[in-house]
Amino acid sequence: MRLLVDGLNVIGSRPDRWWRDRRGAMRRLIAALERYRHKTGAEIIVALDSAPFDVGGGAVEVRFAPGGRNAGDDEIVRIVERDPAPGTLTVVTSDKQLAARVEALGASVTGSREFRDRLGDR
Repeated sequence: MRLLVDGLNVIGSRPDRWWRDRRGAMRRLIAALERYRHKTGAEIIVALDSAPFDVGGGAVEVRFAPGGRNAGDDEIVRIVERDPAPGTLTVVTSDKQLAARVEALGASVTGSREFRDRLGDR
């Protein structure tokens, strides 16, 4: 299983006041993704709309996209475009425009809320 996660879209799928500590929310997501990776063996890349900072972890590849609005979406599309086997990627997002862009490139899509429920990070 190869997952490409729209980080802020997954974080925003649960209104748990994450916006009060945006970096903390990103760190919590990375920690949950690390646990999921260890449990499932999935290869995981997460794109975060942010300037780089220490998020901890190590088993999950983190791609920072500090370019402003939709920078993370554009980074996800670049990753799918450059992947030699985009049909093996599942993009985790509930952004309909992003979903259409990556599906046109051959990736599949799963919804953020559904995936977050699988993470079990409540």
